[in-house]
Amino acid sequence: MKRETQNILLILLGGALVKIAVNGDYLRYVKPAQQPWIIAGGAVMVLLGAVAIVRDLVASRASHDHDGHSHSVRPAWLLLVPVLAVFLVAPPALGADSVVRTEARAPSTAAAANAAAFPPLPAGNVVPLTVNEFVSRAGWDSAGTLNGRTVSLTGFVVHTDGSTLLARLVISCCAADAFPVTVRLRGGEADHLASDAWIQVTGEVVPGTATKDNNYTPDFTPASVTSVPTPKDPYEY
Repeated sequence: MKRETQNILLILLGGALVKIAVNGDYLRYVKPAQQPWIIAGGAVMVLLGAVAIVRDLVASRASHDHDGHSHSVRPAWLLLVPVLAVFLVAPPALGADSVVRTEARAPSTAAAANAAAFPPLPAGNVVPLTVNEFVSRAGWDSAGTLNGRTVSLTGFVVHTDGSTLLARLVISCCAADAFPVTVRLRGGEADHLASDAWIQVTGEVVPGTATKDNNYTPDFTPASVTSVPTPKDPYEY
């Protein structure tokens, strides 16, 4: 690869990193805490590429003045048009296909070891919970703090093995380590919705349904199912 192409590629990649960090698309790949590092890394790449291009242009002009020959960088730009499109068009976040291909994971060993430490749910007619916390409580909370309580969950629809699931993907660092947590929706209210459709459901857990045999996927009886926009940050942590 020519030096011109390398330098332009460096600027494009750095610019793409800064762009996704500023507009929020980086949340499809990593946790929010990584934003400053993405901006800093992208800015450094743009700076290095720009400095290298200026240096090469100065050297090329000096060489042209000396021997009357110059080298066009136009072919490098033409070669990088498809690369530009790849870097600046962000793919969607992981969704239903990833859930179907990956078994739902049991709650963490820390949650299991501290099963008795789950605090009571706050007061209120409807308690909003993350899907990860709901699944952890359903599988390990020996005090049954979910039983008889109406909770609100937000996630995307997954259809698999004749069941309709509400799912979220949990990441520790980035999308590469994502694993699904799932809730089986009873009643059929969400059966007609397309996979990957985002919904908010309110209702109650079916006690005792989250077991090792079903990868800790509790049953949930919805009182309401509402379509919602795809959140800017699609993952849980």
